Amino acid sequence: MQYNKVEISGINTAELKLLTEDETKDLLRRTKEGDEQAREKLIQGNFRLVLSVLQKFIGRGESADDLFQVGVIGLIKAIDNFNIELNVKFSTYGVPMILGEVRRYLRDNQSVRVSRSMRDMAYKAMQAKEKLTAQIRCEPTVEQIAAEIGANRADVVIALESITDPVSLFEPIYSDSGDTLYVMDQISDRTDSNAALNEMLVNDAVSKLPERERNILALRYLQGKTQVEVAKAIGISQAQVSRLEKSAIMNIKNQIEAT
Repeated sequence: MQYNKVEISGINTAELKLLTEDETKDLLRRTKEGDEQAREKLIQGNFRLVLSVLQKFIGRGESADDLFQVGVIGLIKAIDNFNIELNVKFSTYGVPMILGEVRRYLRDNQSVRVSRSMRDMAYKAMQAKEKLTAQIRCEPTVEQIAAEIGANRADVVIALESITDPVSLFEPIYSDSGDTLYVMDQISDRTDSNAALNEMLVNDAVSKLPERERNILALRYLQGKTQVEVAKAIGISQAQVSRLEKSAIMNIKNQIEAT
């Protein structure tokens, strides 16, 4: 989905109506009384809520139309299950429901497969989260979710992590005056920096060797050939190969020590 896209599933997003809080409450009440027209108005009046949730999934290669339709399913579930007796804004309950429906869709269609038992626990955990959010009017902790479904806290964390959408290393996380900071910029390299530096120095030294010496080293240390095999390959004696090889290694060593 693109930010400037205004046509989703045949709907012009620029013309979507935005309901007031009083209108939402009235439509919810009438919907619970069986008024189908009020239910339809309530659904259409919250399309913008669906779109606001979908912004989180922009640029992940999914069809905007498909995600919107899935989000609307979550919206309908939220409308049908919302308790008008609770002093909770509909959006507070609706957003997690829409988000959960979209995540379930992405989970079930992802290329990396998660075990059924893990997916089932994650599904139960998300349902519990939605339920608790409506009850306590804020996002529940992992401990509360685990207690609600009778599971171990660590198992709940692993289950929820297993269905988390992967993040691209090139996803921007901050931008200031045109200088963008990406996810990869926040990842440290724990490899031996000295080893990496030495490899760079060796590569630089090898590149300065005569072509024949570079070929000998490549045949000996990259292809694993013996000095006799190298001699046959390049048309010189084994003694010459030995002399040139030693000379090349000494040359590389001297260059590195002089750096």
